[in-house]
Amino acid sequence: MQPILEMRGIVKTFPGVRALSDVNLTVLPGEIHALVGENGAGKSTLMKVLSGVYPAGSYEGDILFEGEVRAFRDLGDSEAAGIVIIHQELALVPLLSIAENIFLGNEVARGGVIDWEETFSRTDGLLKKVGLTERPTTLVTNLGVGKQQLVEIAKALAKKVKLLILDEPTASLQETDSAKLLDLLLEFKAQGITSILISHKLNEIGRVADRITVLRDGATVSTLDARAGEVSEDRIIRDMVGRPMSDRYPPREPKIGEMLFELEGWSVFDQIHPDRQAIRDASLDVRAGEIVGIAGLMGSGRTELAMSLFGRSWGHGITGTARLRGREIDVSTVGRAVDAGLAYVTEDRKSLGLILEDHIVHNITLANLAGVSRYGVIDGHEERKVAMDYRARMNIRCASVFQKTVNLSGGNQQKVVLSKWLFSGPEVLILDEPTRGIDVGAKYEIYTLINALAEAGKGVIMISSEMPELLGMCDRIYVMKEGAFVGQLPGAEASQERIMRMIVNG
Repeated sequence: MQPILEMRGIVKTFPGVRALSDVNLTVLPGEIHALVGENGAGKSTLMKVLSGVYPAGSYEGDILFEGEVRAFRDLGDSEAAGIVIIHQELALVPLLSIAENIFLGNEVARGGVIDWEETFSRTDGLLKKVGLTERPTTLVTNLGVGKQQLVEIAKALAKKVKLLILDEPTASLQETDSAKLLDLLLEFKAQGITSILISHKLNEIGRVADRITVLRDGATVSTLDARAGEVSEDRIIRDMVGRPMSDRYPPREPKIGEMLFELEGWSVFDQIHPDRQAIRDASLDVRAGEIVGIAGLMGSGRTELAMSLFGRSWGHGITGTARLRGREIDVSTVGRAVDAGLAYVTEDRKSLGLILEDHIVHNITLANLAGVSRYGVIDGHEERKVAMDYRARMNIRCASVFQKTVNLSGGNQQKVVLSKWLFSGPEVLILDEPTRGIDVGAKYEIYTLINALAEAGKGVIMISSEMPELLGMCDRIYVMKEGAFVGQLPGAEASQERIMRMIVNG
């Protein structure tokens, strides 16, 4: 069978870093081809080469699409050929309608005037293809993340896509929406559309992928044929990280001490709809050395609880009491929450956790400038020394600590965010989806760090949509539904079934 895509001997170099080294990728027509590897392995870089984000001439090697050598100059060039990439960070305009988003830059026009009747008609047809029943005039801001992802796919279909590239499409989705999206990919396959799926969720890859290409350190390690028989997750992990990983979660002997942190009667009203109560009378506690999980479906209020607690960063009309070591603490601003001993690692590291255009040094020291200052003046030498220390401790892969964080892989960006809050010296660390969009190797490193924090007597609150992660890491798990805790389970007694039963039954 003639491949629809061949990438031969692709080499891509950035100043001081060889990101891709003689990478080869072959994709067959009508298949779902998975591309996996650790953060920093080169997956996204390879797809940016393919889609023209890194134009011809900026890399070495050849791209053959439909049997012809191609030299894409930009994204528009590759889209004209039928190659469409959907990035992990959705590229939708929230205050435009679904129809306007789908045809933005690809408008249906006659004589320079947009034909709205035709635009809405085509949008209706595209929405039916992706399983959405919303009206074309619905604003994107009124859609959930799962439906926004489907709008992105409809947008790709409007461009007459031949090769659809999805970069971590389910990273922000709950299980139901993820399953719908994977079913949609299988439908596209039946219609002859070829897909490249980049994902760290190996169970999803096992469900839909025909073949799997593994990258490690910017080079092709293997291409596995899932159609010839089931490819085990252990085999994929071994190729990804260069070693077997028999246990996904590092071993730990809990040493749980005195009561450290207590939250009592915490209530919060929605900041956009002020008459709606988002968090209702939530109470929890964390002991020294304890890892406490919060489980719940997307929209259950987990992030809203964390952000409202951390300096009232979300919501209004907040009431309730927070205590550290038995004494009430002031968490009314972010600065006061940090001074009180709290730290919050956001689920949205790119928008809320980092200054992407600034370098690693400034990002790491940002939450504790007093720690690198003398008489109110920042000591650049001390600041660099701190960054170098955390680079080594956290195994941050970078050319130097003066590299911009925007150029780091997702896993290394997450390590920078964690470094920033560890440098602030917290007593209680709130981790919101700490391993979202991160490969199994980097996950293990972060799990090891979380265990070390607990070992040092810190309290850890861990929010995660991945139930196996909570079950593998936590000493106790609170279950949240519609802004309220509906129960809690000791880690040893918890299971996915018991947690889901609590969520369903309330």
